[in-house]
Amino acid sequence: MTDILDSAENVVPRMRTIKSFVMRAGRVTEGQQRGLEVGWPGYGLELADGLRDFDQVFGRSAPRTFEIGFGMGHSTLEMAAAAPEQDFIGVEVHKPGVGALLNGALHQELSNLRVYSCDALDVLRQCVPDAGLDRVLLFFPDPWHKSRHHKRRIVQPAFAELVRQKLKVGGVLHMATDWEPYAEHMLEVMSAAPGYRNLAEDGRFVPRPDERPVTKFERRGERLGHGVWDLKFARLD
Repeated sequence: MTDILDSAENVVPRMRTIKSFVMRAGRVTEGQQRGLEVGWPGYGLELADGLRDFDQVFGRSAPRTFEIGFGMGHSTLEMAAAAPEQDFIGVEVHKPGVGALLNGALHQELSNLRVYSCDALDVLRQCVPDAGLDRVLLFFPDPWHKSRHHKRRIVQPAFAELVRQKLKVGGVLHMATDWEPYAEHMLEVMSAAPGYRNLAEDGRFVPRPDERPVTKFERRGERLGHGVWDLKFARLD
């Protein structure tokens, strides 16, 4: 295990200054607190446990999706409920969102979902085996609008390499953003990243895939004329 972790650290030395989240305060509701207290023992996973055998965690071998930053968890719940034959690992640092997802999972009695509450990049480095994922999802990450903050964006060359290392050959990184400059940044980074193929027919963006749920935020944006850009890149080798 040590060799695997050392290899991951060596591949992505610049990732240490970039986080997959932005800290913000939030009030935890009664339902979210129930999720944290009752749901965590069954659904929660700990970063400190290190490299995991997810076949053992889920009790089966199945297609596996890793979602970075699931927010309040609505899309994650919808995807997991719609695809019981697949397993989902969601990572989110904000407690209200974690509690909401856990509470929803309890209500729906889902068995194909597990949750980390920490930095998703640390989970990828320390807990996910190489070539262990079929999909990695990054939906609506913070775009860091100001030019001086662009270095804080999660989508960077080192991120692309880390994700490629964790995807199976043929596995897909699926990203979505409602900020066009960030979409262009994502496209530029991923197009230059070795070992990937853009799944868009025109080499740019794919139509919104049916498997990505449409959020209330996205519907409101559509009514206001805002666009959403989806990108899919598959691991080649």
